[in-house]
Amino acid sequence: QVQLVESGGGLVQAGGSLRLSCAASGRTFSAYVMGWFRQAPGKEREFVAAISWSTGSTHDADSVKGRFTISRDNAENTVYLQMNSLKPEDTAVYFCAADTAQAMGNVIDPLMYDYWGRGTQVTVSS
Repeated sequence: QVQLVESGGGLVQAGGSLRLSCAASGRTFSAYVMGWFRQAPGKEREFVAAISWSTGSTHDADSVKGRFTISRDNAENTVYLQMNSLKPEDTAVYFCAADTAQAMGNVIDPLMYDYWGRGTQVTVSS
């Protein structure tokens, strides 16, 4: 029913920019909240940013605030993560997630989300 496919990852130099996309499955897709998470080798999965599908209200992690921007295109069922001023510590696999059941919880908690993409690698070099 629901498929999430990330794209746009790659290799970029420190200080550069990259835009990730998350394409959700067709006309039957609906979600209350969409989020981006990331996971580096040997580290726990961490929250990056989230957006309300209906209102566009956003919440960003302190580690990326002022550098990353989450947005959505309702017509295309797509969520974006614009990443600017990238740092080597941003290197990770980035995952797109969707809450389609209006789960009770905090948007930074991975357990709130019931669908996940397979991830896209972002590597930032010095």
